[in-house]
Amino acid sequence: MKKLLIKGGTVVGEGRSLAADVLVADGVIAAIGESLTPDEATEVVDAEGCIVCYGLADVHVHLREPGYSAKETITSGTRAAAHGGVTTVCSMPNLQPAPDAPETIAIEQQMIDKQAVIEVRPFATISSCRAGRELTDVEALRSLSVGYSDDGNGIQSEPLMREAMRRIAAVDGIIAAHCEDDSLLHAGYIHDGEYAHAHGHKGICSESEWGPIKRDVKLAEELGCRYHVCHISTEESVNIIREAKATCSHISCETAPHYLVLCDEDLREEGCFKMNPPLRAAEDRAALIEGIKDGTIEVIATDHAPHTAEEKSRGLKGSAMGIVGIETSFAICYTHLVRKGVISIEKLVELMSENPRRIFRLGGAMRVGERADIAVFDTQEPYTIDSSEFLSMGKATPFEGYKVYGRCRLTLFNGEKVWSENK
Repeated sequence: MKKLLIKGGTVVGEGRSLAADVLVADGVIAAIGESLTPDEATEVVDAEGCIVCYGLADVHVHLREPGYSAKETITSGTRAAAHGGVTTVCSMPNLQPAPDAPETIAIEQQMIDKQAVIEVRPFATISSCRAGRELTDVEALRSLSVGYSDDGNGIQSEPLMREAMRRIAAVDGIIAAHCEDDSLLHAGYIHDGEYAHAHGHKGICSESEWGPIKRDVKLAEELGCRYHVCHISTEESVNIIREAKATCSHISCETAPHYLVLCDEDLREEGCFKMNPPLRAAEDRAALIEGIKDGTIEVIATDHAPHTAEEKSRGLKGSAMGIVGIETSFAICYTHLVRKGVISIEKLVELMSENPRRIFRLGGAMRVGERADIAVFDTQEPYTIDSSEFLSMGKATPFEGYKVYGRCRLTLFNGEKVWSENK
């Protein structure tokens, strides 16, 4: 029997923290308790000064395969996830071919089975080729996917979204909606705020995000569809979702670390500051923080979106939309939210591990008998973010050079080491 003892850490999960050891045996959590004693066959990991939690679940990750392996591969992306303490990812469907039928999602699944070092749960598309014109065979895709999304494209047609919700609700599926009204974009590429006006950039208005959310939450309540809003960035989005959740329990949403820490006042003329949705105003950031504090926003996900160095080298105007973040998400959030007293460590684990697992029915928890997916984070020693150390092929991060706490020391998936600083 293969055994490993994580000793001397602070175990965080299910709303509590306790000084405890964690024993892993044959791929499962065998015991959690104080002063567990190893036998001669047990490997011991010193976790003093570290947080020990169930593996993070990132429900918004672009692994880029099949179709875009110059940006990322399933191998590099899942290794990067493990480096960040993430043991389950939901992979987004803007791929070639798009996972819009059993035969195309099978291509992606075969690559996952061969390459992934952690759990990968793929999204199927809502519409064929993510074109927003014709629905996929929702029923045939249900057992093959974690949910349905046209991420990267918003569903522009209300009748199409209505029909999607009706059919997806009938199979008890979930929509992860990229909410963007194309008619309001006007070729914008950063937030329509002070920075854009001062530097001659074309802006993206907030209504392009919150308008579709306002439409969709009414449909979700009417049709009973499980509905999750991806990467919200505006104050109005928070308010609309807060109001909807007061009467509808099957609506949820996520935001990303960069929207909680940065705003358009932090923009520089570099591609690593360009993403979609864009960094919004300071008032939007404040509203998002209130949203995670009061439970309106239940999930922090990264929208990890790697591109080639050349694609991100063209400044704010010309660079591709998207930044990387799966290797820094915990450290950024721990440093700027927990250490600053905005939320507790228990709340952070809830946002990054427990809630996404519950909402997307991924399974797993820090309990005896569960699969041993475990992350160990050093919260005592600071380090400086250096993109050259990333395992992702993408290096574009707005947090380059930031001093943070929360380096991942060890990640276990199914009891096996998939990341270790000593390996």
